[in-house]
Amino acid sequence: MSITTKKPPIKESIGAQYVCFDQSENDEYSGTYSEEVEKTEVVKSVKVTENAENTDVYASGGVYDTDSSTASTDIEVEVIAFPAETLARMRGDVVDAGGLVLSGGKGVRPFFAYGKVVKLKRGKVRLEWYPKCKLSENTDETKTREESFSEQTDTITIKAYPFNENDDIKAMVDTSAQNIPEGITEEKFFAKPILTKEDLAAAVATE
Repeated sequence: MSITTKKPPIKESIGAQYVCFDQSENDEYSGTYSEEVEKTEVVKSVKVTENAENTDVYASGGVYDTDSSTASTDIEVEVIAFPAETLARMRGDVVDAGGLVLSGGKGVRPFFAYGKVVKLKRGKVRLEWYPKCKLSENTDETKTREESFSEQTDTITIKAYPFNENDDIKAMVDTSAQNIPEGITEEKFFAKPILTKEDLAAAVATE
């Protein structure tokens, strides 16, 4: 038996975020997405929390097995700004042709795919798609301007749900891993939401 020493790259920064809306016509998740993927480089921090459930099965006076499942994942995103139209659409707000936004009513919040980039040391990156998401909540706090500039950030909380029969929540490529698709780039990975290995192969094959 041999010992292999590994030195994985540490996290360096958060990168851009990506949003692509699901094209369902009946407010249900369809897995068919808009042709437009929105990229914004406004992220200060992202905190991801898995809502896992562990259930022990007892037999003969002890734990026979443990059933583990992740019902959803909370993604807390701190941003310095966010596109007004995108946030209104996430919230299910009513926007009329004259620009009036009616918010806080009974509008249905649509599903969307959320993507983010984690930058690692030595030029490596972690590219992540959460294909089935809904906006959970958002904060809007504004303070008066003082003599010295001070950043004013908002927090958006997104809930990501399982999107396939295996109850997977995230699709990811880590370029620090040994087995990665040759030719993968951030632009190719986020050209559209990736849900399957076939989607990834098609993304890599694009020119």
